[in-house]
Amino acid sequence: MKLLIKNMVCDRCKRVVREELEGLGLRVLRVELGEVEVEGTLEDPLRTRVRAALEQAGFELLDDRRGALVEFIKTLIIEEVQHLKGNKPGAMNFSDYLVEKTGYEYSYLSHLFSAETGTTIEQYLIAQRIEKVKEWLSYGELSISEMAWRLGYSSAAHLANQFKKVTGQTPGQYRKNASTRRKALDEI
Repeated sequence: MKLLIKNMVCDRCKRVVREELEGLGLRVLRVELGEVEVEGTLEDPLRTRVRAALEQAGFELLDDRRGALVEFIKTLIIEEVQHLKGNKPGAMNFSDYLVEKTGYEYSYLSHLFSAETGTTIEQYLIAQRIEKVKEWLSYGELSISEMAWRLGYSSAAHLANQFKKVTGQTPGQYRKNASTRRKALDEI
């Protein structure tokens, strides 16, 4: 049986979810970001115990398809930006990539995402990119030009302008300000 789980954003999340489910006696067949396949079915009262265990660990078991689709979109964005999967073909824009991966028209995805999250897909994508830039700035290893190239920006100036618009600081100011904190991926 396939379980859809909200707030899985990294390999550590996959490990924690696997441990929680196995701790409840479930045989886990496969774990991906946002999705777990277990052997058999999940009926109450076990479903209630799974839901409680996942919530205790900071996750949420999704029951409705709309919420699951929104989480899938978030997962695709996180994989693309935070983990730099590079799964989309070079010339393909992100909206076409989402259509290809989900099988739904972009207008439907956009409307659903906005209705469920209160933000647009574009704003969420930008927020993820900015968090990745913050991470790189804290390491101090990459130039703004290299960051822009890796994240698919047209120029370093475009990245710097978008960064300032979102954070209120230039990338250089952010790098110097040690008290500025990054956001967890599930808080974006």
